[in-house]
This record gives sequence, C-alpha cells and structure tokens, in this order.
Amino acid sequence: MGRVGFNFPIFLTLIHYTVAWILLAFFKSLSLLPMSPPSKTTPFSSLFSLGAVMAFASGLANTSLKHNSVGFYQMAKIAVTPTIVLAEFVLFKKTISSTKVMALAVISLGVAIATVTDLEFNLFGALVAVAWIIPSAINKILWSNLQQQANWTALALMWKTTPFTVFFLLALMPWLDPPGILLFKWDLGNSSAILISALLGFLLQWSGALALGATSATSHVVLGQFKTCVILLGGYVIFGSDPGFISIYGAVAALVGMSVYTWLNLPGKSVDHISSKQLPRQTLPFQNLKPRLTTEEERPE
Repeated sequence: MGRVGFNFPIFLTLIHYTVAWILLAFFKSLSLLPMSPPSKTTPFSSLFSLGAVMAFASGLANTSLKHNSVGFYQMAKIAVTPTIVLAEFVLFKKTISSTKVMALAVISLGVAIATVTDLEFNLFGALVAVAWIIPSAINKILWSNLQQQANWTALALMWKTTPFTVFFLLALMPWLDPPGILLFKWDLGNSSAILISALLGFLLQWSGALALGATSATSHVVLGQFKTCVILLGGYVIFGSDPGFISIYGAVAALVGMSVYTWLNLPGKSVDHISSKQLPRQTLPFQNLKPRLTTEEERPE
C-alpha cells in the first residue's frame, strides 16, 4: 500500500478482515458455508483466543513491514519456526527428533542467507517484530489443531473467529496506527487498490487455513519458505534476475533441507510422540486440543 500512500497498517488489516467477514456472510446467505461442529465440542474460549491471536499476528505483521526492511521482517519470520517447536512442546508435550531439528536448522539458515540482504530497522519496528513472533506461532498452531482435532473447516472457522479479530483490531488501531486516517485521499483509484488487496488477502487467508488444516504449523512455515526460495530461483532461471551467488546457494541449501524434512514426514518415517498428560484445564483455553502431527521420533526399521 506504499504506492498509494496508505500508511495505516492496522486499519488496512481491519479492512481486510471486514471484507472477509462480508464475503463469508454472503456465502452463508447462499448456504455455501460449511456447517460448524457442535458448539460443545469446541469451547468458546478457543474460538475467542484464535480470533484475538489472529488480530495480533496479522496486525503486527503489517506494522512490522511498515517500520522495518524486508530483510529484518524475513529474520523475524525465520524465528517463527523454533517458536512453534517450543510452543508445541510447552502446550502439548510434543517432541521433535534431532534429525528434523537439523533439517529445520538447514532450512532456516538457507532462507536467511537467500533473503536477508538488509537489516534496516528502528527500535519501535524491532519491538513490533519481536512481539509478532509468538502470536504468529500460536495462530498457526491453533488453526491447525482446531481443524484437525475439532473437525472445523477453514471457512466455518473463519466465519466464527473473524468478528473477534475485527474487535481486537479496532482496539489496536489507536495504539499502533498514526493519526490522519480521515485525511487520506479516498478516491476511486486508491479505494480500488485497497479493495483488491482485501480480496486477495481473503484468498490468501483461505488458502493458508486450508494448508494448516491439511498439514501442521511447522510444515506450513516450511511451505511458505519453499515458495520464497522458488520465487527467487525462478526469477534467476526464467527472467535472468541476479540475486547474487550467495543468495542462490542459500536457496538451494534451503530446498535440500526442505526435501529432507518432507521425507522425514512421510508415512512410516515417524510417529507421534505426545505426552498423554493433559495440561491443567484452567491454564489454557485451548488445552484440550492435541496436534495430530507426524512425530518426531523415528520408528526403528
């Protein structure tokens, strides 16, 4: 939105989720929205928590992009992977094998080498980027677990959680957006650009939710990093762009790590290893959700 001079990242996120909620309401009116699971199977606190976390994850991401360089933003994205591993261990006692840890380390290092070309930031931007990491990780974990364990579909879960997300974005606006939103030039060109970005944002959120429902939080991050590497290498091979040999070597190394990680997640290569001990019911609103992820302990041949 920099080209149209729209420098209000939280309000832009609010527009995206408002448009998404309107589209979902339209789908519901046409009976195109899948049925939600019975309310007793998913506590209200789980849906509320996901909506709140989603507001912080999306809003802080856009705010970070405004105040930091793309390279610094990429560094923060790389930090999401170990945060997910740690969060799943704390919340669900899920462990990960040393082989997968090594594969994820190679992926993270390769992506960092390939994409982090500048690290420009200010203190406020750095604080926002750091604050974004944990909500981003928890957001992916909850999206994956609610779909896999509570049988939610992506659209039904979006319909239930978007109102909470809109509420928390409204609360964040006075704190993170600069003043002057009413002074923005809302002409046809600028309004159309913002609306198109909202429609694309809806499709991106939908596709991301579908991927999280079919895989896991960690695999979803790896998939995003795979896209980044393919775009970089595709630009070099097809369009003749020159990102530099160091970036190319980093992207290739990351793809090798992704191939190993994918192989380790194939059926028969690993099994789930999650503690049967439940977390205290009063500590976390989503404690009864256990990840249905492939584990992380290798099965002996």
